[in-house]
Amino acid sequence: MSVPIDAEAIRVLAAILAETGLTEIEIGDKDYRVRVARAPAPVIAGLAPAAPAVASLPEPPGAPPASAGNDANHPGAVTSPMVGVVYLSAEPGAAPYVNLGQVVTAGQTLLLIEAMKTFNQIKAPRAGTIRRILVQSGVPVEFGEPLMIIE
Repeated sequence: MSVPIDAEAIRVLAAILAETGLTEIEIGDKDYRVRVARAPAPVIAGLAPAAPAVASLPEPPGAPPASAGNDANHPGAVTSPMVGVVYLSAEPGAAPYVNLGQVVTAGQTLLLIEAMKTFNQIKAPRAGTIRRILVQSGVPVEFGEPLMIIE
């Protein structure tokens, strides 16, 4: 038995794969199924992942040196309340919500995290000065990951 191929449906499924980053998708009913898959991006062994860019102000004299390992434990750390993609501005090309060295007030929007097609405002938990910005716009973040340091 020959099944007619719906090329447009395959194109639509392939576009969904590209848009969402999925590696495969399958649809069907009782008579037929269509599965579209693509190979995941190759992993090259031996190369270390690039370290994220971190912007920070010079530490005050006598302060212990900052390191990425203790950012989550820093008393001024603003951590991610969810898994998602971080955005430092409202839209591409727009000014960021906050800049390094800027004084912020409690409740002021610091950045957005997109999770499940919803943009969530991450607000300053307290007033202070933005000392470090630990993420880049468009980069995925995990729950509890430090985003900024406010002192």
